[in-house]
Amino acid sequence: MTTSRKTTKEERIAIAMDCLANGNNYGETALKHDISYQQAYTWTKRFSERGAAGLEDRRGKRKADQAPRSEAEELKIKMARLEHELYMTRMERDLLKKLDELERGNASHK
Repeated sequence: MTTSRKTTKEERIAIAMDCLANGNNYGETALKHDISYQQAYTWTKRFSERGAAGLEDRRGKRKADQAPRSEAEELKIKMARLEHELYMTRMERDLLKKLDELERGNASHK
């Protein structure tokens, strides 16, 4: 097992292209570029599916103002936003119900 090393996006693209050119020989590519077999496989798969954008370093949280990379990602962001809005609306509704309940209870005691 090789130790991890930092790579740039350009290196990952070159490694994925090299692997594709060699008929998806992940083991040979891993040895040649001093990376793990799994890393060669993952980068090649991502490059095949999403192109160069799939090999960007996406660790951590995305910035809210960053443009989505695909339609699916855009829909996922919209869905999360709508789910949060629904959650907040339900919380507000429940709070108003509880307030109304408390006010009715206080009115009956007077």
